[in-house]
Amino acid sequence: MHMFDLSPLYRSTVGFDRLGQLLDNAGSFEVPAYPPYNIERVSEDEYRVTMAVAGFGQNDITIEVKQNTLSVSGKKAEKSETKSEFLHQGIAQRAFERRFQLADFVQVVGAELDNGLLHIALKREIPEAMKPRTIAITGRNEPKVIENKKAA
Repeated sequence: MHMFDLSPLYRSTVGFDRLGQLLDNAGSFEVPAYPPYNIERVSEDEYRVTMAVAGFGQNDITIEVKQNTLSVSGKKAEKSETKSEFLHQGIAQRAFERRFQLADFVQVVGAELDNGLLHIALKREIPEAMKPRTIAITGRNEPKVIENKKAA
């Protein structure tokens, strides 16, 4: 169900069709709720994504960065040979994949699995050429002499 007609946007802009398509499709997908996660700012240029991945081990989780997209996927290894019958199974151990769009110059620094929480450390490192810099202003205090002749 579309709530907005974006066709005027397509007619009056050039090169923004991807943005229009994103807006057009924004209401058509459902955000997955598993696994839950937090995104926090640790400092001005450092961030951390924390995901609750109870029941998954280090070998069950894959973290990949490709073209400013961080993908975290988990697939549980095959069930053990022991036959057990669950009376209640509240810990979800189903396969998952989460994607996060990273801003320019944001790099994944590392990842740690601790007590069922996966912590992914991110850092924004702007290249030296892109950082703002101050330009010194120089000037002359003496007036510029055009002719150096005396009037007769």
